[in-house]
Amino acid sequence: MARARYETEDFTRPLRRVLVGLLVLFLLVIFLIWRIDSPRVERFRTALMDRVVPDMSWALVPVTKASGMVENFQSYGRLYEQNQELRDELQQMKAWKEAALQLEQKNARLLDLNNVRLDPMLTQVTGQVLADSGSPFRQSVLLNVGQRDGIRDGWGTMDGIGLVGRISGVGDRTSRVLLLTDSSSRIPVVVQPSGLKGILSGDNSMYPALDYLEHPDQLSPGDRVVTAGDGGVFPGGLLVGEVVLGADKRLRVNLAADYQRLEYLRVLRSYASAPISDPGALLVPEPPKPLPAGFQGPLLPAEGLPAATTDAPTATATPVEDGTTGVRSD
Repeated sequence: MARARYETEDFTRPLRRVLVGLLVLFLLVIFLIWRIDSPRVERFRTALMDRVVPDMSWALVPVTKASGMVENFQSYGRLYEQNQELRDELQQMKAWKEAALQLEQKNARLLDLNNVRLDPMLTQVTGQVLADSGSPFRQSVLLNVGQRDGIRDGWGTMDGIGLVGRISGVGDRTSRVLLLTDSSSRIPVVVQPSGLKGILSGDNSMYPALDYLEHPDQLSPGDRVVTAGDGGVFPGGLLVGEVVLGADKRLRVNLAADYQRLEYLRVLRSYASAPISDPGALLVPEPPKPLPAGFQGPLLPAEGLPAATTDAPTATATPVEDGTTGVRSD
């Protein structure tokens, strides 16, 4: 029994030594591998780490979930703040709406008090854009309103914000609109607030030029451009756009109308005013009517009336040739 125990101890002791030696050799090799500075050894170390180190992504799941909850909570907080801001803006808009309604009622009362007569003929007809010419040399659109709707040649068209062009051809059911950007378009305009008048000339670009300005140095980019109403082509005061400085150093107009989305246009009815038959009576007062034949006013001496006295005797009237007296009677 004792011999068997001794034989077992003699067998395990050398085995332990061998295992310890292999472990030391393995650790020494790993140490040398981690200490050697070489690209090949670096690639070997990377591949070894990928093989040996386990995937720890499962351990990061709680951290990822927690960070996501924090971000969602922050986003909810931002949404709540935006909602409160929108509520405040809505309250302000309601206040502005109420103020606008009050101003509208006040304007109506003032118009009624002043007996202001608006032009009843200046109405509008809305038409849908059917087609675009698409030509680089002529820019126009086609509307689905024509003579049957009372459309006449020369009337202005707007897109709801600014002036677009004028009617340049009318059919029974359709009409053609010549855009302000067309090279044959010329309209009189006024630049506000300077009040300078000029001509808006189309040149097939999105920024028509301002020509025939008396003092262009008084203009600045951003000035408002409206129709002048001269020549009876367009009603005055229609918004056209604002002044900009082009790349060619010319004063041009950034049109207020959205030419990229012309779907519906309003045609402005504008009839010619009735002619004035007697314009002179408006400027020069009518002359006094002549006295009847044989009648003249009281004659006065050339030196004027004599001074009145209290104790002077009453003057006797002397007859004159025309039958009147030379003394003025009050």
